[in-house]
Amino acid sequence: MAADQAKLEQFVGKAIGDLGAALGAALIVIGDKLGLYKAMAQAGPLLPAELAGCTGTAERYVREWLNAQAAAGYVNYDANTCRYFLSEEQAVALTDESSPACVLGGFQAMTAAMKAEPKITEGFRTGRGVGWHEHDPGLFQGTERFFRPGYAANLVKSWIPALEGVEAKLQAGARIADVGCGHGVSAILMARAYPKSTVVGFDYHAPSIDRARQLAAEAGLGDRVGFAVAAAKNYPGRDYD
Repeated sequence: MAADQAKLEQFVGKAIGDLGAALGAALIVIGDKLGLYKAMAQAGPLLPAELAGCTGTAERYVREWLNAQAAAGYVNYDANTCRYFLSEEQAVALTDESSPACVLGGFQAMTAAMKAEPKITEGFRTGRGVGWHEHDPGLFQGTERFFRPGYAANLVKSWIPALEGVEAKLQAGARIADVGCGHGVSAILMARAYPKSTVVGFDYHAPSIDRARQLAAEAGLGDRVGFAVAAAKNYPGRDYD
């Protein structure tokens, strides 16, 4: 059966768009790692050489990065001055890690997840699972960065109050098990908000537990929130509220 030429061209156009998006994701991670977005947000409109100078990077690479970012709509270009700049909205999404609108962690996580492709391909052949611990560390870091602002904005303010009777228990003092806690962001938020409660976070990924302990210590909450390496099927303790 002959392919419909118009439909074929439409499908290829979609695929080309997806290819561009995949490459664009890597460029966003590069801009994040090198501080290019933050420099633009702080300095305002810049020439490629100026952005390279204030970030310690090579102008040739920065110029191509800026052109690609402008074409994708992640930065803006002023044809009159030949300078590139971020809008207020772009600056929030690409530099403000306290905002739930910040997308940097998501791009870090997804590009890191792509690195597991050989293991996942082999999983198709063998049926063996690919564990969370087998992924690139960027996936764990990106997941924390992507979800942390949303948790900070919503967990205590709206999500927990929406659960019938839960907030009252936490205020009075409850034992909480945060199963699959990752880097412990939600456990730390609950420990801070409900000082009469005790929170224990469990995750089978030891490096994530190490990170959670570090964050709890930095928050000054190491005495009220604990973390342990354990899987969801066999985490210890009983009588959690």
